[in-house]
Amino acid sequence: MKVDIWSDIACPWCFIGKRRFEAGLRDFAHADAVEITWHSYQLDPSLPEHYDGTEVDYLSERKGMPRAQVEQMIGHVGEQAAGEGLHYDFDNLVVANSMRAHHLLHVAARHGVADAVKEDLLSAHFEHGVDIGDPAQLIQVAGRHGLDADEVRTALDDAQVRAEVEHDFAQARAYGIQGVPFFVIDEKFGVSGAQPAQTFTGALEQAWQASHPLAVQYAEGTTCGPDGC
Repeated sequence: MKVDIWSDIACPWCFIGKRRFEAGLRDFAHADAVEITWHSYQLDPSLPEHYDGTEVDYLSERKGMPRAQVEQMIGHVGEQAAGEGLHYDFDNLVVANSMRAHHLLHVAARHGVADAVKEDLLSAHFEHGVDIGDPAQLIQVAGRHGLDADEVRTALDDAQVRAEVEHDFAQARAYGIQGVPFFVIDEKFGVSGAQPAQTFTGALEQAWQASHPLAVQYAEGTTCGPDGC
């Protein structure tokens, strides 16, 4: 069974959603049969490579949100993250364009380590103040997962990889995705947002039953129905 996940590295709810999905998947009886594919999505493609300011500055200045509202929102998100064992550090978070990090994820997918690299990038961005727009930092992340530095360095600005990322964006538009994280199960069932773990378990079970209908064999004279036995 396939699960396609659209997500941005610069999205705090995407890390929380990853944790909740993983918890829901652990409670799914057929977890070993699930194939996960990560897809790219950018919340703000217009963001410069480096933004000289904090997350609060960015959201208040570029998005036009009152600082008090931003601070309250960030506090709430931080609490939700902590509930999943994550330790967000918004004071030291480096606001940067995530495009090159998405390039890295596509390289990671070619080598079967997309989930591990996604986890590392999210943690680096939200918990450790790493600049996810800096090629040197991305190459360090790649190296921790056995990826070749030269391959990654070339891919970070490669037109073909950019086309693959843009294809993910186009798929998201085709599905009508307007926010992330967004989970598509077997190309039939969609789950939007960082839902509770049990919601993911239920969606997985529903999708499994839809693709694996119960086969029933009847033997004459062994059941009772409305018209008798």
